[in-house]
Amino acid sequence: MFFSHLNPDQRDSAISQLAHDEFDVLVIGGGVTGVGAALDAASRGLKVALIESQDIAAGTSSRSSKLIHGGLRYLEQYDFKLVREALHERELMVSSLCPHLVKPVGFLFPLTEKFKERTYVGAGLALYDALRGFQRALPWHKHIGQKQINEIAPSLRPDLIMGAIKYFDAQVDDARHTLAIARTAARHGAVIATRVSAETLIREGKRVVGVNAKDLLSGKKISIKSKVTVMCAGIWSDELHAKFDLKPGYGVTMSKGVHIVLPGSAIKSNAGIILKTPVSVLFLIPWADKWIVGTTDTPYTGDRAEPFASREDVQYILDQANRVLTPHLKAEEIIGVYAGLRPLVANNKNSSTTKLSREHTVDRPAAGFVSVAGGKYTTYRVMGKDVIDRAVIELRAITAESVTEKLPLVGADGYFALVQQIELLSTTSGLDATTISHLLNRYGSLISEVLELVAENPKLAEKVDKDLLYIKAEILYAASHEGALSVDDVISRRTRIAFEARDHGVHLAAEIAAIIAPALGWSARERKASVVAYEELVRREVNALDELLAESASVSS
Repeated sequence: MFFSHLNPDQRDSAISQLAHDEFDVLVIGGGVTGVGAALDAASRGLKVALIESQDIAAGTSSRSSKLIHGGLRYLEQYDFKLVREALHERELMVSSLCPHLVKPVGFLFPLTEKFKERTYVGAGLALYDALRGFQRALPWHKHIGQKQINEIAPSLRPDLIMGAIKYFDAQVDDARHTLAIARTAARHGAVIATRVSAETLIREGKRVVGVNAKDLLSGKKISIKSKVTVMCAGIWSDELHAKFDLKPGYGVTMSKGVHIVLPGSAIKSNAGIILKTPVSVLFLIPWADKWIVGTTDTPYTGDRAEPFASREDVQYILDQANRVLTPHLKAEEIIGVYAGLRPLVANNKNSSTTKLSREHTVDRPAAGFVSVAGGKYTTYRVMGKDVIDRAVIELRAITAESVTEKLPLVGADGYFALVQQIELLSTTSGLDATTISHLLNRYGSLISEVLELVAENPKLAEKVDKDLLYIKAEILYAASHEGALSVDDVISRRTRIAFEARDHGVHLAAEIAAIIAPALGWSARERKASVVAYEELVRREVNALDELLAESASVSS
């Protein structure tokens, strides 16, 4: 019997297993593709391990646009296969795989001309709807006139916008979703350990038979034996291929995607908005009581570990949004900025990243070693299936087919029934209905585990911050069940306090450390060190943002 809990005891057990067991599949990388591959392999009945040098979803998988979508703009590139594939995955997530985490969200495509543009865009959205097949988890698009658009989205310029077409995609908390996949993999037997770095490959002749790794918490060296190693390293692919002395059949070009976070008052609209730009598209995405606006798509060659937005990135976003908004968005309204790096497969290093396909590539640069790169967040499950399909050939044994298309993530089971029991859950738990709804949409049926913590200690029912919905039980749960090992893990990924709270949640860091310290077995010194580390992280980000705003103000004046 396997459990989905990720915590210090589980990690200690995982470290021991990594050192002593032999695995069928070892996955390197704890982003969405890596955990998707681990789940695919484990659910086939294989013995699986996954190592991640940082935290689950610490990189690109927590810095996306938070959308599960087909890629509307890829229709203009005639990439129908990718759009159809992504729409199929979107329908699965919304309807059965993880409905507690992936929610429909409406978008307006503003029109500046009454007839020609409406016909062109309408035809594109009709094709977008048709490509999803016979599944109908989301509504069809519909046309909206100028009078109605003024009521739905008062911030859209009435002198410019003649109407709109409303269509639907889906929204997700990417870090939480990636974590749910990891926990589902653990429930099916995958051995998962974060803060473990792959150092060198273990070879027998020309065949890769495992990895020499390092436990970054203890400093201990671990030799992990595996029949096949699967690398899902995203933007780190080129660096790891070189580190492992492998010659892959592809290279990865990095594309930077920047987003800005604004207060809800900055844009008056009851739906998201999508704008076509000269090089891509721009999304104005509702996020609780805030807006996420982005993204950019520019070549990047800087530090993979800490990508920063430039003044040009932020100004581009503001300029493109302000073409259709009134009043204009202002730089001083910006609450936060985050930058993510997309791994784009490229055969030619000089290719323009905006023209590269989002489709993925599976490669076998050595016997016993398989890697995957490219793709998009929405198609993570397909990427996981494809790389494991190739990996199992290395096992030279009959292996079961992938079942992840019909395998719900932890929390999905019974979710729709629980939604209809919110009032009952509120009465029995003592929490208000709003909080219960909030918990259901973060944990699904695993809400019972969070409520158990509240029942054991009623003080955990208190909110962490009066302006946020998170309760203290969620903070403890992050360490006791969700693998959080630091204040940053909790504030930046288990919750999204990092960009939802004032001062990026620094005022909450000490209290959060106090809540998770017992679950992590911290000393007073370790507790303080984790707080200081988060404060330092925020300081670097705030300094970068302040510099951006100062530069922007200087340019404006």
